Amino acid sequence: MESRYKNQLQKIFEIQKKIKDIHPVLNKVFPIAIVKDDHFLIYDVSSETGKYTYIKKEKSPMPIPNKVRAAFPIESFNNRIACVVTGDVFDDIYGYVTIFHEFVHGYQFETCELKLKMKLNVFRKAESENNYQWEINYPFPYLNPLFVDLYQEFLTENKSENIEIIRKKLKSILQKEDYEYMVWQEWKEGFARFIENKINNRLNLGRNSGGRVLPFDRVTFYAGGSHFIEILEQQQPDLIRDIEGLFHRLFIKKI
Repeated sequence: MESRYKNQLQKIFEIQKKIKDIHPVLNKVFPIAIVKDDHFLIYDVSSETGKYTYIKKEKSPMPIPNKVRAAFPIESFNNRIACVVTGDVFDDIYGYVTIFHEFVHGYQFETCELKLKMKLNVFRKAESENNYQWEINYPFPYLNPLFVDLYQEFLTENKSENIEIIRKKLKSILQKEDYEYMVWQEWKEGFARFIENKINNRLNLGRNSGGRVLPFDRVTFYAGGSHFIEILEQQQPDLIRDIEGLFHRLFIKKI
């Protein structure tokens, strides 16, 4: 039995007790697949003990980057969503916070992610082309000067009425699929970043502000989504607990 990560995995529950009241997404933990030598060491929570238990070792179906931090379904594990990491994630408290960031994606996946994606042209097109990496490699016009100026303004704006104006301008200058991609990343990764920073605050850790500086890239939408959600929380705190409703609100409806 693979037990080298036993103590590190159980620490997840210790942290969960301190943070689970932040948001309902933190009430559940998910399987963890630790990548080692091109294999997944898969752990899941035992229904008998309530602790992480080693399940099995499986060959990775694709190359996995070093220091990976991700969440995706594992085909050899009945396509269940898992937090996929390398063992160094347990080296410090920030690694554990990252695990909970990935657990947010697990919650999104098990609740409404597919339903929401199916409404997006950008997803349907990628699916028709068998482009399973579209969320990572989508050719968004990050260098478009109009986009850069508007998104910089958006990242520093705190008044809801001004944010609404900026969002409408963004929608007008972007192609439909580009706008969909932006909102998708703001919802999926921006919400996870929002929860991550809530956890950081609870544990007296530094705030993650990555993505706010030029040149913009995909991580910029982590920062933008988190910023927008923080503004929404001030006015509609109940909306933040409805992640499907939150997705729709991230378009240009009034806030």
